[in-house]
Amino acid sequence: MTSTSNAGPLAGLKVVELGQLIAGPFAGKTLGDFGAEVIKVEPPGGDPLRQWRMLHGSTSVWWQVSSRNKHSVVLDLRTAEGRADVRTLIDEADVLIENFKPGTMEAWGLSYEELARNNPGLIMLRVSGYGQDGPYRDRPGFAVVAEAMGGLRHLMGEPGRMPVRAGISLGDTLAALHGVIGVLLALNHRHATISPEAPRGRGQVVDVALYEAVFNCMESLLPEYSAFGAVRQPAGSALPGIAPSNAYACSDGKVVIGGNGDSIFQRLMRAIGRDDLAADPQLAGNAGRVARVAELDAAIADWTAALTVDHVLATLQAAQVPVGRIYTAKDIAEDPHYRARGMLEELRIEGGLALTVPGAVPKLSATPGSIRSLAPSLGQRGASTTPEPPEALDSEG
Repeated sequence: MTSTSNAGPLAGLKVVELGQLIAGPFAGKTLGDFGAEVIKVEPPGGDPLRQWRMLHGSTSVWWQVSSRNKHSVVLDLRTAEGRADVRTLIDEADVLIENFKPGTMEAWGLSYEELARNNPGLIMLRVSGYGQDGPYRDRPGFAVVAEAMGGLRHLMGEPGRMPVRAGISLGDTLAALHGVIGVLLALNHRHATISPEAPRGRGQVVDVALYEAVFNCMESLLPEYSAFGAVRQPAGSALPGIAPSNAYACSDGKVVIGGNGDSIFQRLMRAIGRDDLAADPQLAGNAGRVARVAELDAAIADWTAALTVDHVLATLQAAQVPVGRIYTAKDIAEDPHYRARGMLEELRIEGGLALTVPGAVPKLSATPGSIRSLAPSLGQRGASTTPEPPEALDSEG
């Protein structure tokens, strides 16, 4: 694997992506953003994501996010010919990504042990609902179920009401990001194990379960139960045990305010005209504020209710209190900070449609990520049309 600053830190890394829909492809997209060559293997009908949600022509605009910086190869892995062809690709790869149900790759004769015979340096990222072993391994697993099992869904919603979802496939994305971390760790280990007997180093399997990726982000949920028998409950827009931190209605919209630091709380109370609460010794620490959280939320809500969002933002920003508008897609698209940070990438796709997509994350100072090619059409092996820079798009695009 080699790297050049203009091609990304993963330039020279060859990735074969067998996954479909969200988790596996998101991992492949992330590696591709930073220079890896990603060969996406699709079934004859294509990845179903091509047809999900809103379409431009016959293809989802989501496709331009999920599959940028990738090539497409069409192979039917249910056939002996398709499996032979994909083994040829894998023999030359550094990383293989798959998110099939556990046992599928083995049934196709594509287990890690089989593949590593010809390619001992191969790193195989396996994403599944419950992992490659354990009593639940054979259950079908989607992000919606993983979010529930991982403890997240129970906390999302208002007390006493049915839990809600985030509106995106959060479990898939969390699993993909954990998978990318695992691949990078395995690449570091592979480099450390280079020897005359293993000139490329030793590969390994990265086993990511969707529910575990969610569970890994659940902060103090389990320790609090273990130590105190406490089962955390949903709390709507508030953050239990940390106060004040909530969403509040303004005259023309809503904001979130985080006033839970000791000095921040005092600045917040003074900004809303409640010097009495700022000076109250019982509220000097978080424990005292948690005990009186309903009173504090009511005081803040009374203040915001009569004011516009812009007024609240200006007042609290001047007081150095964390505050933010609750953004819609329109707010994001029009925000100057998003644009200044390179998070609004402008593309011209098939048919001349101007499309804005998220930029690469994280930001690297010497070897930043980039969109080097548009998402491929089905079976498009060569480089896609290079996206036009924002200044090349006309004002009506």
